[in-house]
This record gives sequence, C-alpha cells and structure tokens, in this order.
Amino acid sequence: MLSIDRLHASVADKPILNGVSLQVPAGEVHAIMGPNGSGKSTLAYVLAGRPGYEVSEGSATFNGADLLAMEPHERAAAGLFLGFQYPVEIPGVSYLQFLRESLNSQRRSRGESDLSGGEFIKLARAQAEALGMDIEMLKRAVNVGFSGGEKKRAEMVQMGIMQPKFVVLDETDSGLDIDALRIVGDGINRIMRSADKGVLLITHYERLLEHVRPDRVHVLQAGRITRSGDIELARELEREGYVEAAA
Repeated sequence: MLSIDRLHASVADKPILNGVSLQVPAGEVHAIMGPNGSGKSTLAYVLAGRPGYEVSEGSATFNGADLLAMEPHERAAAGLFLGFQYPVEIPGVSYLQFLRESLNSQRRSRGESDLSGGEFIKLARAQAEALGMDIEMLKRAVNVGFSGGEKKRAEMVQMGIMQPKFVVLDETDSGLDIDALRIVGDGINRIMRSADKGVLLITHYERLLEHVRPDRVHVLQAGRITRSGDIELARELEREGYVEAAA
C-alpha cells in the first residue's frame, strides 16, 4: 500500500533522511520509533508533501501511484491523512465548518455529492461520541482553547469523519494522559483496522503500542531504518534505549 525505497530528503540543505526503505501493506499497522533528531517527523512531512522538505533520491508510492509527484491536496484526496504532533490553532474558523468543507472537498474530488448540513452533523456527532468528545467542542474555533488531549481527540474525530485509506500519525500520543491514550488507541483501531487501510504510527513510547498492537515496529536512527521487529522490540527499547537497537 505504501512503499518507500531508499528515500533521501533534506531540510534547509541539511540531510535528514539517508536512505529510508519501508513497506506497509494494506491491512497492517506499522510503528516507527527513534531518538530525537532521527528523522521521524521529517519522514511524515515528506510523505504529506510539506513545503521545504526536499527529496533528492529514492521513491515513495501509494497504492501504486507516485506519491512524491502529487501536490499535498492531491495526496489528501487520494486518501492520505497526516496527524500532527502539535495540531495548529485556526482562530475564527469553526471546527465543524472546517471539517465539513474538508470532507465535501474530498467527496467532490471523487465525483461524489456534498453531504448536507444535517447529514454532516449526524456523522460528526457519531464520531465525536465514539471518542468521548462533546459535539459542542467542535462548534468552537479549530483547536483554540483546547487542551493537548482535546486536540488529539478532535484530530481522531477528523480522521473518523474523513475515513482515509492511510494515516501517518506523528507522535499522536504526545501530551495524553492514561485515559486519553486509551481512547485514542481505541479510535485508531476502530477507524483504521481494516483490510484495505494502513497506518504508520510514529511514537517515542511503547505505551500507545500496547493499545494499538502494531504488526511491525521499526527503529529509525540517523535517517535510516536500523532494525525491525514486533512489539517486543518496542518493549526492549523502553527498557534499554536506542543505543542497543543500533548494535
């Protein structure tokens, strides 16, 4: 589903990714762990098409299409979703209106009709309730005044509404307490655990992985994958750190 082959990328002329190769088949959840500065967020931004991240070598394909040749909005319309480590605030823009416009924009790109206001509210309420979030929160401006946990829950609501084919979640567990962590983990499983979907979950910690149970865990160090395994690898990293993982 997602195929990355010897990907090299830089930011402000500084090399960050140094030959990342990774395969995430449909129906699987893969996790990436690694120390600060190893290139985890850079990989997420390159896949999403964020400006300023320059690919110098290698390839990335999504469902057989050249992902790197697409504009960011084209990647989103194709079904790629990026969850941010620090979701941004957008003052003056209602979260519900933002979500409705985003969803209908993607529906139009697929030749589908827009959802009516009533249809959308019904969908948004169901997704919010499934994640323990009051729909009234989504009537506020995007992320303005939200706690860290509320921002992440709102992002999971967005994911549930958009129903992407593949999600890249950049440290979505950052700032979450125990209860919020469980709710977000359950949301990932409910929305994305499907034979025709895929997940690339970037995290520092093993705790979220106990809820999500990834099919594979990869260690990213100095811009390349140095080791892969199952959830036992994540537990080992939690105990021993990344020095041993590079050995």
